[in-house]
Amino acid sequence: MSQSPNAPEVIQIGEAQLLVRFAEAIDTALPARIAALSTSLKQRFGNALLELVPSYTTLLIEYHPLKLSPLELSTSIPTLWIQAQAVESVGTLHRLPVLYGSRYGPDLAALAQAKGLSPEEVIKLHTGRRYTICAIGFAPGFAFLGEVDNAIRHPRHSAPRLSIPKGSVGIAEAQTAVYPDASPGGWQIIGNCPLTLFNPDNEPMTPFIAGDSVEFYQVTEEQFIELGGEPCPVWK
Repeated sequence: MSQSPNAPEVIQIGEAQLLVRFAEAIDTALPARIAALSTSLKQRFGNALLELVPSYTTLLIEYHPLKLSPLELSTSIPTLWIQAQAVESVGTLHRLPVLYGSRYGPDLAALAQAKGLSPEEVIKLHTGRRYTICAIGFAPGFAFLGEVDNAIRHPRHSAPRLSIPKGSVGIAEAQTAVYPDASPGGWQIIGNCPLTLFNPDNEPMTPFIAGDSVEFYQVTEEQFIELGGEPCPVWK
């Protein structure tokens, strides 16, 4: 099922799932508006909605088919979306400390050289803007943040590392992110954040939701340790 050309496209993809597509291209204004729409849907339909999964340009809605019809749900979306488009900012601002370079950011020097910058200039550009959380995925609590300054955009490594330490801060093309736990990965690692950003025993398990925003600020190694940071293990 779909709506008018000016409204998001609504597609029935399962017995009790709708996919709402808002655009074809990534726009950093979208996550806040999708988050606003999600909030409005929760307020209107309550426990008839089982799960809402926002992404860069879509919203996956899983609903209880005995409590809510797809027609009722889909016809409510255009009006709520018009209201959501008036949203300029929504959610929480997270300020994250980062220890840049050395063994905590093994790719900083090479990335700086490739871009014709000093490491200090890369750090200034990375900490100099506010990033939108566009989506949560890849791993639990992994927040995709956009967009970095054009001057420090850089592709992933051609061969991923076997293990990226918890807290690693990376760049991949126009995106930046913090690895909430150790995992394989191919991003350019420029530093490390000492904060715990995913804990399955907490509720919520991660402080991030799509539509929130993030700012990074530089700390010294002493401050990093005081904030709970740990020496990075051997890189693999």
